[in-house]
Amino acid sequence: MKASRIAAAGAVAGAAVLAVSTPCFAHVTVQPEGEAAKGGYAVVGFKVPNERDNASTTKVEITFPTDHPLASVMPQPVEGWDIEVSKSKLDKPLEMHGEKIDEAVSKVTWTADGEGIEPGFFQKFPVSVGALPEDADELVFKALQTYSNKEVVRWIEVPQEGQEEPDNPAPVLALSEASEDGHSHGASADEAASEDEAAPAGNASAQTSAASEEGDSSGTDTTARVLAVVGIVVGAAGVAYGVLAGRRRTTA
Repeated sequence: MKASRIAAAGAVAGAAVLAVSTPCFAHVTVQPEGEAAKGGYAVVGFKVPNERDNASTTKVEITFPTDHPLASVMPQPVEGWDIEVSKSKLDKPLEMHGEKIDEAVSKVTWTADGEGIEPGFFQKFPVSVGALPEDADELVFKALQTYSNKEVVRWIEVPQEGQEEPDNPAPVLALSEASEDGHSHGASADEAASEDEAAPAGNASAQTSAASEEGDSSGTDTTARVLAVVGIVVGAAGVAYGVLAGRRRTTA
């Protein structure tokens, strides 16, 4: 009886370690460089990790919100990727710098002209956007991620407050309040354009190995795998001990 309890405890311990060590899948996300204040401009980066071990990411499509269209969208060149900017007519024209704008960017597509994002890597795609809406707390950018094996992952599920995160959440950009003087401290479109001209045409450092960024998803995966192996060993040892002890009691 005692041996059976020990075996059961060992199995439970192994399962517990496996449960704790299971890594969360990395998602396509969007984060501002600095802050994204309402009514201002910002440079945001779409971070796209490769979640597959046997395929590369060869295309990324980001759909821009239609409920809060952005008059200015300027992607930064990324080495190894062709960029296509798609626009659509607006039901209600926007006013920007005293001019009426009747169309806005609806989608930006990055297509790899080489290997793309290989397993174990991620890529950041910077975009200057503005003017950000003043009547919203966040913007949702739905994304499609295409792999070299033709698999398409649709990051289009909108997270709901108070509910568990969906399996394929869409990237969400949180907007901060404008400063008290009514100005945003985010990068303006002109500033972003100047930075783009100053930056090299290819930003090789944007594609970064997970091993070179401590605490990123690959580091977590490695730790998780080690813990998983430990859990399996512990569980197996517990079961083996229980079986052996039971046999000894039977023989006695």
